[in-house]
Amino acid sequence: MPDAMTKTSVGAYESHPTSEPVALTEAEQMELKSELTKLEAEIVTLRQTLAAKERRCGELKRKLGLTTLVGLRQNLSKSWHDVPVSNAYVKQKTSVALSTVGSAICRKFGDMKKSATFRSFEANPNEGSRIQ
Repeated sequence: MPDAMTKTSVGAYESHPTSEPVALTEAEQMELKSELTKLEAEIVTLRQTLAAKERRCGELKRKLGLTTLVGLRQNLSKSWHDVPVSNAYVKQKTSVALSTVGSAICRKFGDMKKSATFRSFEANPNEGSRIQ
């Protein structure tokens, strides 16, 4: 049985070992180990490349006079702007809206139950079903 693959919140797949190991030939094991070694080397290279690009980005910002405080202010401004369109914010607003609608419906049913028309049906339950 192969490893169970589950999708994480960032869209990547993670492997979770199952109770039974996969039966692989020695050649398949060697091929998978080789692929794993190559992927790990690529990850190291990508991390080094990213670190170099982040250093260069910092140098350019310093040359342009963009201080950490300015960058922080811009990041906060962008984050604040992104909040109303975020999934969590939209879900919260939807939840509040549904709660408000639910309360209004309950209130209307309560008002209807107190009405004279409803009381007349409640007092004479068979009267409304007569055919004249």
